[in-house]
Amino acid sequence: MKKKAEKNIPLSPDGANGTAPKKSKNKKRKKKHPGLYVAFLTLFCIFVAGMLTVTIVGGTMASHMDSFINGDIAIDLDDYKNSQNQTSIMYAYDSNDKVIELTRLHGTENRIWVDYDEMPQNLLWAFICLEDRKFYTHPGVDWIRTIAVMIKPEFAGQGASTITQQLIKNLTDDDQTTYNRKFNEILRALNLEKNYSKKDIIEAYLNTVSLGAGCYGVKTAAETYFGKDVSDLNLLECCALAGITKAPYGNNPYVSMENFQIRINRCLKAMWEEGKISEKTYNKYLDKAPKVKPKKSTVTTNEDKSEILSWYEEYVIDQVIADLQEKYEYDYNEAWRKLYYGGLKIYAAVDLSVQKTLEDIYKNRSGFPSSRYDSRGQLPQSSMTIMDYQGRIVALVGGTGTKKENRSYNRATDFRAKRQPGSSIKPLSAYAPAVDLGIVSASSPILEKALKGYNNGKDWPRNFNGDHGSGEYVTVESALVRSLNTVPARIIYESLTIDTALRYCNDKFHLNLSQNDANLSSLAVGGTNTGVTTLEMAAAFACFGNGGRYYEPYSYYKVTDRNGNIVLDNRSNQPQQSIKRETASSMLSMLTKAVTSSSGTGYGSYISRFQTFAKTGTTSDNCDKWYCGGTPHYVTAVWYGYDYRADMHTGTSNPAKTVFSYVFRKLHQNLPAKTFNTTIQEVDNALAMTE
Repeated sequence: MKKKAEKNIPLSPDGANGTAPKKSKNKKRKKKHPGLYVAFLTLFCIFVAGMLTVTIVGGTMASHMDSFINGDIAIDLDDYKNSQNQTSIMYAYDSNDKVIELTRLHGTENRIWVDYDEMPQNLLWAFICLEDRKFYTHPGVDWIRTIAVMIKPEFAGQGASTITQQLIKNLTDDDQTTYNRKFNEILRALNLEKNYSKKDIIEAYLNTVSLGAGCYGVKTAAETYFGKDVSDLNLLECCALAGITKAPYGNNPYVSMENFQIRINRCLKAMWEEGKISEKTYNKYLDKAPKVKPKKSTVTTNEDKSEILSWYEEYVIDQVIADLQEKYEYDYNEAWRKLYYGGLKIYAAVDLSVQKTLEDIYKNRSGFPSSRYDSRGQLPQSSMTIMDYQGRIVALVGGTGTKKENRSYNRATDFRAKRQPGSSIKPLSAYAPAVDLGIVSASSPILEKALKGYNNGKDWPRNFNGDHGSGEYVTVESALVRSLNTVPARIIYESLTIDTALRYCNDKFHLNLSQNDANLSSLAVGGTNTGVTTLEMAAAFACFGNGGRYYEPYSYYKVTDRNGNIVLDNRSNQPQQSIKRETASSMLSMLTKAVTSSSGTGYGSYISRFQTFAKTGTTSDNCDKWYCGGTPHYVTAVWYGYDYRADMHTGTSNPAKTVFSYVFRKLHQNLPAKTFNTTIQEVDNALAMTE
């Protein structure tokens, strides 16, 4: 049967024939499926890309972390131990050759390294129990505590840092509270634990931890708070130091005894809980505090110290800095930092008994002549240097009265304190050179007459009494004993020459005069432009008592680093043969007569039982007085005058001679008999031992 013909009905847009499709909710949802699929696909791609990125970045980071943690040492504890800021200590030897501490020199951090084996076990456990109970079991980071703080920052007060991490902070000075810093700190801590033992780490930590009152490390803290060496600390003292750590300022006993006691109790409880002390011990010491030393008036930091250094100690500082500059080619700041931050051990050459005697005399002006106050209300000043005959500076003072400040004006050594030597220069510039070169001897006759027309047509020089000389011949010895001006001027002008006189002063006796002193006024009568110090004059005059040798003055025997390695050494101080042995003997004889002869300017200064030699000096207008000389035990130079040029109105008296006599009689009261022959033999023997 034939089908009915179908009507030619156009296809609907969706391809169906017949009438248009019915609209329904289901068909509407089908129209959105492609959009959802694309969105899902996009999100999936982003997720995959993100995962890949995280994997790649995470892998790279993990690789970096692994290579850092297991790689080279990130922080070298040995280097820090040897080079970090540490306190330098100056020592001296007492009368029994026992080493004693004089003073400490440090910057803002008072730190002395102490080895692990010197620390008591209670000290180690006090810090570990209070700060980081898992110290011996964690790898440098306590992950549980760290994650807890990251999740809940309010737990941060409980402390997430281990001792290892705290050590990192101490060594790097990086205490910023950022995630980046924390991340780097963790890496460094893990690296540190890979390369060092727990023993090394706790040792370094206890030597770098801040403990208040300017103390860094347990050694200086033990000495500051308890007056003890760290090895002698008892349980309470160990707990006290550990307790300060959390807040060095607020918990130290000089600020808050209440906080100090709270922290001690907390440490005791921690040690009991960890089984390091018994319950009985805990109860015994609970609420008890150790005896604490009184606090000093100020914290001792570099040159601003509550403790006033002696004149001698300050000169040691100057000499060590200068010698570091010379030997190691440091600039001044580098040498200064090495001294104050280098943990050096300096062994001073001071004789403590002589130094104390000298300081007491100068502080009280004991034995000083009565003096008038100047228009500024000041008394004359004085300085004195005492040496042996092999370069050792035995004692020195740079001023009278109580020394009130550090790094003050030292009239004994400071280049600013150079003063004209007057007649005390004559043995060095005229007599010794002329004798040494065979130009004159002690008995040589010299015309005692001023040089005619030398000074702008006028006769020059005058003697101390104002005349131009007797016109008669006198011996060299007589001229020296009486301190005539005309004779040394004539010797230099007619025979020696100015150049030779200056060469002896500088090259032989090391007075460091300038070319401005290449004239008769400077060299014949001591009116120098440059001036001299008591240190320079004492070292020069030592040549007359030791066989003609010049020794470079030294104030310390040696300087070592904290490990005992030699940094500087003066123990093999080699002399220069400045003048012949025979010249020194002749000069010694003449200078001795300047003391024993009633016509000598040093008359009255003889030290009973001991041969004494000397040359005095007075400058024009009576501004400066000098006494240079000594005995077989010591050689010295004394200067006396105002800090500025002013007439002291002393007439013919010499206050420097008076000071010398008082000081040396005190020093020689109990010294054994000795001659210069013995002194010279001692020098000979010392030199033979170094050959």
